[in-house]
Amino acid sequence: MPSNKDLLKTLLKGIETGDPGAAAVVNEAKYIQHNPQTHEGSEGLAELFKRLSKTNPRVNFVRVFEDGNFAFAHNEYDFSGLRVAFEVFRFEDGQAVEHWDNIQPMKGPNPSGRGMLDGTTEISDLAGTEINRGMAQRFAEQVLVDGKLDLLDTLVDENLVQHDPDLTDGVSSLRAALEEVHDGAPKIRHDKVHRVLAEGNFALCMCEGRKADVHTSFYHLFRFQDGLIVEHWNTIEAIAPRSEWKNDNGKF
Repeated sequence: MPSNKDLLKTLLKGIETGDPGAAAVVNEAKYIQHNPQTHEGSEGLAELFKRLSKTNPRVNFVRVFEDGNFAFAHNEYDFSGLRVAFEVFRFEDGQAVEHWDNIQPMKGPNPSGRGMLDGTTEISDLAGTEINRGMAQRFAEQVLVDGKLDLLDTLVDENLVQHDPDLTDGVSSLRAALEEVHDGAPKIRHDKVHRVLAEGNFALCMCEGRKADVHTSFYHLFRFQDGLIVEHWNTIEAIAPRSEWKNDNGKF
């Protein structure tokens, strides 16, 4: 039986080809779609793939991970313009039954010369998966949500390799971004950590909050080494207002 990673790749390659057969990876009877702009079920995906294929899209899998019943990917899309995406699927019995994503236009390179997708790709330290998941959860909940910025120096390497298109390398730049104020309130506010997925030295945190008072989805991918966050990638996407949703499942 194909791995969940392979199933994810088969499904998303349908974006390039427009082949509705790629959507057969989906169990339409159970499928829960969390992209507010996509209709439910494999029929909705088939229509989406057909529409996207007309733009001659390209799908580049940069990092693909597996965590139990979940597979998640860090991708580059070209839909008449480059975009960076995190795609998350939950599988049962060899079919996708639930989907989340977070996509933003490609930006950068950042002031340190790094792109949103370059950097380390090798998955290692599989024995440390649960330790690294716990550290990512702690960082997201205590630093991002609770605002305990004093913990940055104990959880993040001072020479953090940063792929956020607006930040430079180093923990000090991350601290400054989290301290930035907009209209008397934090410009970037994380309100909830919805899920943390991990494989080896990588962990993905799926978070909800606000950016400049806009309802926003934040996905953060961290790489760990020697008990510290040493590399960071992210996507930031405004959540469409409820009146524009094409399903009732919510972003998370």
